[in-house]
Amino acid sequence: MKVAVLTLGCRVNQSESSIIQGTLEENGITIVALKENPDICVVNTCAVTTKSASNSRQLIRRAVKGGARVIVTGCYCQLKKDEVRSIPGAIELVDNTRKFEIVKIITGKENALVFSRFSRSRPHLKVQDGCNFRCSYCIVPLARGSSKSVPLDEIIKRAQIIETAGYNEVVVTGVHLGSYGQDLADKSNLRHLIKSILKFSHLKRIRLSSLEINEVDDELIELLQDIRLCSHIHLPLQSGSDKVLRLMKRNYTLSEFSSKIHKIFSRVDNISIGSDIIVGFPGEEDEEFMDTYNFLKSFPFSYLHIFPFSVRPDTEAGKMKDRVHSHVIKNRLDILMELNRDKKLTYLQKQLHRVLDVIIEEKTSDGYAIGTSGNYIKVSMPFNNARKGSIVFAKISRASENLLEGFIIP
Repeated sequence: MKVAVLTLGCRVNQSESSIIQGTLEENGITIVALKENPDICVVNTCAVTTKSASNSRQLIRRAVKGGARVIVTGCYCQLKKDEVRSIPGAIELVDNTRKFEIVKIITGKENALVFSRFSRSRPHLKVQDGCNFRCSYCIVPLARGSSKSVPLDEIIKRAQIIETAGYNEVVVTGVHLGSYGQDLADKSNLRHLIKSILKFSHLKRIRLSSLEINEVDDELIELLQDIRLCSHIHLPLQSGSDKVLRLMKRNYTLSEFSSKIHKIFSRVDNISIGSDIIVGFPGEEDEEFMDTYNFLKSFPFSYLHIFPFSVRPDTEAGKMKDRVHSHVIKNRLDILMELNRDKKLTYLQKQLHRVLDVIIEEKTSDGYAIGTSGNYIKVSMPFNNARKGSIVFAKISRASENLLEGFIIP
């Protein structure tokens, strides 16, 4: 039997799809691409923006058109069941809470989930799902519910399985990662989780995915100085205007964000800090946009993910007035995209002559290896027989807009 697993959206979705795919492979199922005429197609959807919902519909239609049996799950499926059912074709819907039952649906039997097969060299370790925050623009809590943590002993077991399988890095991920442990009986937390992974595994690199700034404390900043934790953290800002942050219900001020960022930069050498920005949120006038621009310009972020405001049904922001015209949003996007290019290049140029640890992820036909550094930069190097997934040390000799070039040193 041939199965295609198609995934849109966040790292949590990617992690869940990897587990489904790996478990199917362990049970003798051949995983193929959509173009290879699968018997069954699993579509793991996203609905965080209008565009991602549209992409989900398009992907479902492509899967149906190929004639496969189609199983749809994920946030778009969770929120818009009627829309999914309206797509012509044989489609089965599986709730987010039952996502891993897809394996049983396909194989017809109970299967232990497999956490050791991944299509990427830096697998995701999902530790948490759902979100307790209620940002006014966000549909995720409706799609995934409140925060639910994976028990600590289970996470350690999965980390050890990943290590035994030969991987050198895990990306610790969750929908609301900073809330880890709040729902557990022992009231654990993210800092304790990280310390436990460090203690009970020998993984060489541990990377944290997105965190909220008000969940970053001195203990976490101290942990980021550990040689096994990647010098990289993603801290969504969303707006550089206190007025807009209040409308978004983001629960922090610019002063609080600024103070934490300065503390991280002062204590963690060469750290890469990225952020998310929403442009054109209702009520964002020219003054608020310039506040955002100036705030972003004043900090050495290494990259920015910039999104136009997307109206999501059943959210407070979706009902707000004072909408920003689309042409204004586009102009503001262009301005911030240019700022982002400058910031990325500035950070990359600071890596010149440094030695970075790089996990090799692919090899090109012209003799180069490409990988990701601990501080989250793509690096290209002449190939020297190091295996895919291994860590090498590269001295950086050149920086372009999206890539560093260097050579592997002994």
